[in-house]
This record gives sequence, structure tokens and C-alpha cells, in this order.
Amino acid sequence: MIFEIVKSLIRSIAKFLSNLPYFSSSAPARDAILVCRQRSAVRLVIPPPNHNLHAFTLIELVVVIAIVAVLTAFLVPAFTNLKGANDLTNAAYTIKGVLEQARTYARVNNTYAWVGFYEENGSIASTNLPTAGNGRLVMSSVASTDGTTVYGSTPGAIDPTKLMQVAKLVKIDNLHLPLLAIGTGTGDTFDTRPALQFEPTAGYNYSRFGELNAASPNAAPYTNSQYPFQYPVGTPVPTPQYTFLKTLQFSPRSESRINGNNYDVRRVVEIGLLQTHGNTVPAATTGAGTSTATYNGNIIAIQISGFGSIVKLYRR
Repeated sequence: MIFEIVKSLIRSIAKFLSNLPYFSSSAPARDAILVCRQRSAVRLVIPPPNHNLHAFTLIELVVVIAIVAVLTAFLVPAFTNLKGANDLTNAAYTIKGVLEQARTYARVNNTYAWVGFYEENGSIASTNLPTAGNGRLVMSSVASTDGTTVYGSTPGAIDPTKLMQVAKLVKIDNLHLPLLAIGTGTGDTFDTRPALQFEPTAGYNYSRFGELNAASPNAAPYTNSQYPFQYPVGTPVPTPQYTFLKTLQFSPRSESRINGNNYDVRRVVEIGLLQTHGNTVPAATTGAGTSTATYNGNIIAIQISGFGSIVKLYRR
């Protein structure tokens, strides 16, 4: 529809300009250069300049400016959407990089690694104390220093002296982790991406990350990790800045497991991504406040296979 409007405007401009003296085929300007044969020689005869011949009226200029303004109104939203899509894609690849780095570290060093997810209020400066909310994703990746899981059978925070930081703390602004409607598992597009495992108690929420600060049952993972970890880690124990209650564990065999060791390995784990404006999350078109919400615009689902920990992006 936009293309047809633009094409119509261009035709109107062409018709308008063709009626102007400067562009008309009958205008004197067409005879600006006359070729005359005199005495078997070619001589160029150039008429005296007419300063009024090339002038545009005020109305003509106003019409051109109005046309430019109309075209700008059509094009600006398109460029804005394109930038938003690029920002969300860059965020997805940043998260993918953190996950792959932790998986590789665990495998190469024959140890266990964890990636923690925390969503804070994006309207508050990132240098302030963390405040749970929407709009900024914080990720930390750590690994066991002795090659074991370092936690026992009793639930509790992992000892920070037995962990080392794998990479720097990652913060991504204007990003929210929603719970997305499940893929059909029949293809390789966003809507047909692999389906998650459904369970009677938590539905799909044992197999994904999203709405990290929501109340059960609309938060995923369904419960907080029995083995959270803090940031930063090391010896002596640093003052904690973040406590990561939603975690993904990687084993030396490249298995990924949500929430440490208290959940079974899932065939696939999903992380939904949605762009925000500060701490303002776009409203869902359907299923708002539930675990099967749908959204318009740019959204991405990141999936990690339980065995092999292969990371793949699905965009829409």
C-alpha cells in the first residue's frame, strides 16, 4: 500500500513539473543552443540569459517540501523498526555467546559451569543496587574450580570460594524475557520451532526462562534454583552484588540442565526475548499475564538442546 502511495506521488510530481515552463518541451530553454549554418561553417548561437526562466514560485517550493514531509512520515517508522530488529538480534547473539562460552569452558576444562539470569528495572541506572523489574537483563557465568558440582544434596547457595568467574558480568538494556507461545515442532521457523516438554505441575515452565520476577505459576523456571550463586565470586568471599536464582548448568559432557541438578535434562530449553523501552514492556496481543503469551513485532526465541547444548535462534 505504501508503495502505491509513493508511486502515485511520483506521478503527480512528474505531471506537475511537466507543466512548468522550465520543463516543458515548448519552453524557450529548449532552443538555448541553436546550430546555424553560415558559409559552410557551424556556429553556436546562445541567446542572452533570462534570469526568470529558471525560477520556481513559492507555491511550487511549498508543494515539493510537503511531498518530502509526506515521504519522510512513511519512511521513518520503517527505519525505526529496522533498528529495533537489529538491537534485538544483537542482544540475542550476545546471550548466545555467553551460553556457548560457558558450555565450552565446562567441556574443555572438564568441570561444571553455570549461567545466571537476572532481570532488573531498566529505568534505574545500572550502577545502582540491583532492583528486580523489567527492562535490563543481567547475566553472569561461573565455573567450579575443582571440577565437581561443589554443592551437596542439601539445597543452598553455592560457596563463592569454590567458583571462578568465566567472563565479565553482562548487562543488556531494553530487553525483557517473556514466556512465548510454544512452537508446533513441525518445522524450522519461529512458529514451528521445536516444542518444549509439558509436565502436569508446571506446564512448560520447567523448560524455559521468562518472566523471571513473576509469581508462580507464570514464572520460568517454575521455582528458583536450589543452588543459586552470587556475583562476584572468589576468595575471600566478596560482597554480593547480585544473587542469581534462575540458573542454567553445563556439565563436562555438554549437557545443559535448568536450575542446577534438581531438574532432569530437558530435550530443549528456551529463552524468549522481547524489546522494551526502558522498563516498559509491550503488551501481549493474546495471553497477557500467562505462560503462553503472543506479541506483535520483533521477538526471538533462543533454544539450547539438553544434550550437546547446541544454541539456535528463531526470529520473527
